[in-house]
Amino acid sequence: MKQAKKKLRLLPGLILVLVFVLSACGGNSNSSGKESSGTGEKSSGPVTITYYTIDSPDRTYVEKLIPDFESAHPNIKVKVEKAPYEQFDSKLQANIAAKNAPDITSHFGYGGFAEYYNKDLLTDLTDIMNEDGFKPSDFGIQDELMDIYKVDGKTYGIPFSNYVTVLLYNKDMFDHAGLPYPPSDYEDKSWTFDKMVEVADKLTVRDDDIEKSAYGVNFGWGELDMRPAYFGVKVYSDDTWTNGGKPSETHFDSPEAIDAYQQLIDLIWDKEVSPTPAWSKSVAGQFGDPFLSGKVGMTVGGSWSLASQDQFNFKIGVAAVPYGGNDEERSVLYVDPLFVLKDSKHPKEAYEFIKFLISKDVQEKSIELSGGTPPINDQAKDKYYNSFEGVDPEAIKNVYDGANKYGVESYNHLVANYSQINELFINEFAAAENNTKPVPEVMQGIQKKLDKLLERVNK
Repeated sequence: MKQAKKKLRLLPGLILVLVFVLSACGGNSNSSGKESSGTGEKSSGPVTITYYTIDSPDRTYVEKLIPDFESAHPNIKVKVEKAPYEQFDSKLQANIAAKNAPDITSHFGYGGFAEYYNKDLLTDLTDIMNEDGFKPSDFGIQDELMDIYKVDGKTYGIPFSNYVTVLLYNKDMFDHAGLPYPPSDYEDKSWTFDKMVEVADKLTVRDDDIEKSAYGVNFGWGELDMRPAYFGVKVYSDDTWTNGGKPSETHFDSPEAIDAYQQLIDLIWDKEVSPTPAWSKSVAGQFGDPFLSGKVGMTVGGSWSLASQDQFNFKIGVAAVPYGGNDEERSVLYVDPLFVLKDSKHPKEAYEFIKFLISKDVQEKSIELSGGTPPINDQAKDKYYNSFEGVDPEAIKNVYDGANKYGVESYNHLVANYSQINELFINEFAAAENNTKPVPEVMQGIQKKLDKLLERVNK
């Protein structure tokens, strides 16, 4: 099976200078002064590890799992710390600087794996896993997904969830238009980008009255800098994936990249099958997501949208992302790993908690408690596929199988200094989305500002 997973293969000589000075003299004692079994020495009592996450129900469900873990591991106590999404990175950085880093976390905020690795924040888990005889297959983890967070054969993160990109569609709108549902099979090459546009046109109702208007598709494939990849366009140089997520060149103003962005903007202003930003803002103000309004026929985005299906007042289906000309990359993967931070005084205990979280029974329980977190463990996926009332579980399975086969890990996990890159794109690309500047001019402006940004942050 050919896979398109991108992973970092960093060269030690090119790693960024540490931004944070990590503690080298914190010792191996917990807060009560007891020795940690994580050091290989015998513990005289329970140790406490800290799990740091976002303060939202789809993340804090882990608190409900802790009693079972502590019952099975009486020598380990788990404390959960949390922060709002917008404050997640800043609070983590502050805690690390204060030598009060949590033991376990993930890239739940803006920063991604490349940023964590480059700042030397992560524990190499390889020896701990080898000593334990860890095998990904024992936890239903595909090797290709496990490899995403390896660097030079060393493991710095263990995946625990497997979000992918999906196409959700409004069955009621399709039925009203008398259209067949889109396929869930990624091998069906008749389901192309152009075919999606053709279907979207038939679903669109063009009317100045927002109450009467409707649109065929909202195409949110990946973040803005990633979207050319859908059409097979390379915007980051190959060395991005071998030197810590730091590209030596970017090509967002190339004719191919400009054409890719133009195709997406044309959905709004030329073909008029996608909502304008003003329309989306008006509708989203009521529903949080334009698709929830029942006035968008298809939406392409992360599979976390499935967890909102109980909010829909219409029937939905799940389909494959259409073929855009890229034989390898049709889905963006959002494979969240769990990291043990380098300042952890109890890495072995932290590793035990990670193993607990990726076990079959716990992953199945997590689906219920979180409202639909997709498990990394293949042994728990049947429960996930059958968790969405009114949605065909076989279609969800087909989409997941195809997405993982034709998937590429989200660039926000793999490109260094991504939060700054993403902010640049959001601010500058708005002119194209609002049709106040032509796409070529916008992309040329983005390229110039990106060159200056990367020159500054990647020294």
